[in-house]
Amino acid sequence: MTQSFVLPAPAPTCLPVAGSDDLFPVRRIFCVGRNYAEHAREMGNDPDAEPPFFFTKPADAAIPSGLTIPFPPMTQNLHHEAELVVAIGKGGANIDAPDAMEHIWGFAAGNDLTRRDLQAEAKATRRPWDMAKGFDNSAVIGPLHPIAQTGPMTSGAITCTVDGEARQSGDLSEMIWPTADIIAFLSRLVTLAPGDLIMTGTPAGVGAIEPGQTCAVEIAGLSPAEVTFA
Repeated sequence: MTQSFVLPAPAPTCLPVAGSDDLFPVRRIFCVGRNYAEHAREMGNDPDAEPPFFFTKPADAAIPSGLTIPFPPMTQNLHHEAELVVAIGKGGANIDAPDAMEHIWGFAAGNDLTRRDLQAEAKATRRPWDMAKGFDNSAVIGPLHPIAQTGPMTSGAITCTVDGEARQSGDLSEMIWPTADIIAFLSRLVTLAPGDLIMTGTPAGVGAIEPGQTCAVEIAGLSPAEVTFA
């Protein structure tokens, strides 16, 4: 018996690799919440009170840098969140932190766009964050850089600007849970696989973006993640 798809199979979501015509296929997107102390405090939380927690975005929420996109619907308070993105190249479960770097393919700058008003409503009603975090085009990802070129990215400036105005400024060394610990912890919850992305949390200074504005995330040693809203 010959089998066929009853609908056209969706094309895979892929992101560009810096300095190359190659593409990185995206499997899943995991996001770490409250991973910088000052951001945790600005959101009314205690950074010392809890281990890392995770939420997800669908793979096709990822878009490359440089696009102009429609302003997201159903929000009056769209926020930027500058983040280091970790691209997994080797899967595994129960990974030990000292071995975590062996599982990384590379890194990118990213913007975890958030419908903050919908997130606040979800928190107040104790409902999931999916529609606040996992909407269309909600993960702006810059070109990926192989770890062989970048090194472990344990420190370095991370910034966000809106129309050239500085909004966020921090350093990767300020993460509460470093990248290796994030991978180790997450791999005990799910089996990581090649193509997974991990957005590792944002420094303080998150704020609103308006229609017509351009938002750019920059991390030292990586290509920027930039998006303009129509």
